[in-house]
Amino acid sequence: MYTIYVGDKPIILTTEIQKETDFKTYLLNSVNIGKVIKTLNKTELKAVHLVHKNPDKLLKKFLKLLPNVVAGGGKAYNAKNEILFIYRNDKWDLPKGKAERKESIEETATREVEEETGVKGLQITKQLPTTYHIFKRNGKHRIKITYWFEMKTDFDGQLFPQENEGITKVEWLDAKATQKALENSYANIRVLV
Repeated sequence: MYTIYVGDKPIILTTEIQKETDFKTYLLNSVNIGKVIKTLNKTELKAVHLVHKNPDKLLKKFLKLLPNVVAGGGKAYNAKNEILFIYRNDKWDLPKGKAERKESIEETATREVEEETGVKGLQITKQLPTTYHIFKRNGKHRIKITYWFEMKTDFDGQLFPQENEGITKVEWLDAKATQKALENSYANIRVLV
């Protein structure tokens, strides 16, 4: 099973057909993805299930429905065990960005965290779950596939929000502040934190 977010509403890729309650079910092979996105955005529906009998083909078939954007990001911890957050588009988020040619996804994640926050000396400690969300750019929907990594650093210098990326704040948040920030964040970020 996979979850792809449209805003905070999930599209669930599954092999199981369940009785519809607050969600609608479609066959993955014949779905009109534009109609699904519109339905999630414009109705009270809580979710959409896309069903396919072969679990190994669920994600592969779904990713063919829209152009893909590959990104890398980080959930970075400092020496005080605080998490590094950015504030962009009136929401708290974790730093991430598009992969560039000829760099590994780990290099992308590290570079993006550094560029968006000014933090240095990042070390990847483990891979986190990959997230998927649908967004609109230039009038066209795309699927962003973000590979996430847990990172640590001893950096305690000044933080610099990358303003040309629309980031207005960068902060290290303790456990209590993190919970508060997650109330104004994205569903795929809440899954990671």
